[in-house]
Amino acid sequence: MAKNKNKLSYISVPSQIIHTLSSSSLQNLLISPKKSSKSKNRFFTSTKNPKFWFFFLFIFIFTFIEITKITLNLDLILPFSPYPCTTHEGQITWIRSSVLPLDLKNSKIEGDLKEIEFWKQPNGLGYRPCLNFSKEYKRFSDLVARERTKYLMVVVCGGLSQQRNQIVDAVVIARILGAALVVPILQVNVIWEDESEFSDIFDLEHFKKTLANDVHIVSSLPSTHLMTRPVEEKRTPLHVSARWIRARYLKRLNKEGVLLLRGLDSRLSKDLPSDLQKLRCKVAFHALRFSAPILELGNKLAERMRSMGPYIALHLRMENDVWVRTGCLPGLSHESDEIINNERELRPELLTARSNMTYHDRKLAGLCPLNALEVTRLLKALGAPKNAKIYWAGGEPFGGQEALLPLTRKFPYFYNKENLSLPGELVPFANKASLLAAIDYVVSENSDVFMPSHGGNMGHAIQGQRAYAGHRKHITPNKREMLPYFLNSTLPEPEFNVIIKELHQGSLGQPEIRTSKAGRDVLAYPVPECMCNNYNSRPTPSS
Repeated sequence: MAKNKNKLSYISVPSQIIHTLSSSSLQNLLISPKKSSKSKNRFFTSTKNPKFWFFFLFIFIFTFIEITKITLNLDLILPFSPYPCTTHEGQITWIRSSVLPLDLKNSKIEGDLKEIEFWKQPNGLGYRPCLNFSKEYKRFSDLVARERTKYLMVVVCGGLSQQRNQIVDAVVIARILGAALVVPILQVNVIWEDESEFSDIFDLEHFKKTLANDVHIVSSLPSTHLMTRPVEEKRTPLHVSARWIRARYLKRLNKEGVLLLRGLDSRLSKDLPSDLQKLRCKVAFHALRFSAPILELGNKLAERMRSMGPYIALHLRMENDVWVRTGCLPGLSHESDEIINNERELRPELLTARSNMTYHDRKLAGLCPLNALEVTRLLKALGAPKNAKIYWAGGEPFGGQEALLPLTRKFPYFYNKENLSLPGELVPFANKASLLAAIDYVVSENSDVFMPSHGGNMGHAIQGQRAYAGHRKHITPNKREMLPYFLNSTLPEPEFNVIIKELHQGSLGQPEIRTSKAGRDVLAYPVPECMCNNYNSRPTPSS
């Protein structure tokens, strides 16, 4: 169908017809004459005149055409005025409808549909939080809640999300051993030098109250155990089972009364019995609530983003240490790549990725964070509108603000906690990396869409949190599949966009069964252990 350019809708009488009528004829059309026999005779006489029938036929055809045009083009009248015409000083003035050319209208509708599609939330399939503990678990809870002879102490390390994961595992290990848990000690972070304590980051009283029926939690060792030399364990293997924990520690704990564990990161298996998996969810999603100052500011910043419309939260991993640890390159310039390579050579122990792989191999394997240009292309391909509001969570990128230019040029509504907060609001959190990361966590958790540029602990934590909240949209970049297309410079953009969108149809936060892949963390994939729908279980409220 040919495009209709600049087509306008009117409700009017053509001027050429008006000009063919004399003033007396107009008057005869507008004023009905009195009925008389002479008028009747004139009417019958007129009907015999061929000119009369020609004029009547012309009026009929013209009226039919105009009615057809109005009917067919009615959808072009945006908006359709309830007053199609007005009068001014005795003259008829026709109001022109607001009409878009057909090609512009179609492109606008197409753009609107893409925008609506981008903000659309995934189908949660009716899944909701569901922590049904077994009768055996509940019977053992009575004994654990009264425990006063055995105590577990843990020292957790790393950034906020690592600390959070280790605290979850500490609660589970205390439950496995039937021991009371001393509030976890946060080791001073060697990279950020953050000296925050548990109660600075988390609501301690809420933590104790929520888990009162699962594990007895104390702020410090009781006087009866202060002089006890704790059994200290530093070499717990990776991914140990509940049975291994009991066999290794229970006998010594019963004898000495205090067990001290360090370095719990990834020490406990991700595949635990059902009740312990539910306990992990209860700790992460119910008990570990951030402290009041963090929640207050985080919610304020989220409200400021929300006041501008729906927003995306991006967790960008572009810091200096990230490029060094992953064995990847920022790609800003040859000089910047040399700086990262030199630092990695000076401190090879920092490399956490596979040391036998080249940078190019790591990139194609999906082991590298996305840079700003790749994030931009991914968002555009997935239909993010140009006026989308973006909240940037993460540390200062290597290369400074220039490293973010590909993003800020395409998406100018770009914010972080520094430029959203009012003067003085961030002062209480200065130089406290874990608290600042917690603020980012709150704003990201409340976003309409969340996307991390790299996997990592925080990305997985927010993925699970959004799933537990009803499967809110979470974009997981399919790096391994999409990067070959990113590297293909000959691929036209429309074709690139179609391919990238197809690759991510199943990576938008839809319910995904954890048990489909062994070793997946229930805190990132809470279905089916911690969430259920009408088809598999009936939920019961948890404290």
